[in-house]
Amino acid sequence: MAKVTQLKIEMEQEEDDRWIGEVPTLPGVMAYGQTKAATLAAVQVLALRAMADRLEHNEVVPEELLNLSFIAA
Repeated sequence: MAKVTQLKIEMEQEEDDRWIGEVPTLPGVMAYGQTKAATLAAVQVLALRAMADRLEHNEVVPEELLNLSFIAA
């Protein structure tokens, strides 16, 4: 059975009511949105794109990141 890595997404509502979300273990993966749901989706998309980019450019990506799930915090 493959090991599943869970990427924690930290969410916070700003003073202007926008939401910001980030994946602390993936530098640069941060997104804003008007709703919590939209922000959560945007962060997940960005995290997947960042990991795909690393794979495409033969950068080191731990094997366990290929089987992952997200946890909204």
